[in-house]
Amino acid sequence: MRRFSLAQGPAALLLLLLALPATGLAAPISHGGLVFSDELGGFNLVSVSGTGTLDDPIVVVEEITGDRAVALTIRNFGRDFGNRIGSQHVAAFAMKKIVINKSNRVWKNYQMELREVTTRHSPYGDGLSFGQNSFIGSNYTRSSFANIQRFDEPEDTLGFSGGDVAPGQQAEFSFIVSDMSPVSVFYLMQLPLQPLSDAIQTPESEWASAIP
Repeated sequence: MRRFSLAQGPAALLLLLLALPATGLAAPISHGGLVFSDELGGFNLVSVSGTGTLDDPIVVVEEITGDRAVALTIRNFGRDFGNRIGSQHVAAFAMKKIVINKSNRVWKNYQMELREVTTRHSPYGDGLSFGQNSFIGSNYTRSSFANIQRFDEPEDTLGFSGGDVAPGQQAEFSFIVSDMSPVSVFYLMQLPLQPLSDAIQTPESEWASAIP
C-alpha cells in the first residue's frame, strides 16, 4: 500500500481528503437490548422504537440514499434477548421497517435478505430466518407493496413487488426475525429497484459490489 506522508505538503493532503467517501453515517442506536447501525453506508438510520412484540414491533426508520444494496447491522441478538413473539425459536422479534426513498429513482420492487456474514447467504443450518417454519412468520409478513414472495432456501429472502415508491415517498414492511442459534451480529440486506424476477437470482457480485 502506498503511504501518504505529511511531508508531501498540504495540497496533497487536501487531495487525499477529497478522495475519501462522505459517509454521513449516524451514530449507532441502542434500543431494547439491540444495537442498530448504518455503518456499512448507503442509507441513514433515522430512529428505532418499539419492544419487538407482535403488538409493539421494533420500528426502524431509514432513508435510502442510493440505488444499490445496503445492509442494516444489528448487534446483541442472542439468548439473553429472548423470544418476544411466542414462536418456537430461541430468539425472535417482530420488526416494522419504514423506508424512505431519498434516491432519484422510482422503486418498483424491494428485496430483503438476512445474513450472518455479508459476503454469503444464510444457509438453513444457521437458524437465522424470517420466522421460518412458524405460523407467525408466514402470517405476520406484510408490506405496502401488493405482492410478497418468500424464499427459505437457498437463502432467507423476502421479495416485494406490485407498487411504486417515488422519491420522497416511503414503503413499509412488517416481518419476523428469528434464530435458533443466535449470534451476536447479523445483517438485514436490502436491495431496492431490481425487478423481482431477477432479484431472486441476485448475483453475489451485486451484493458484493455494494457491501464492504
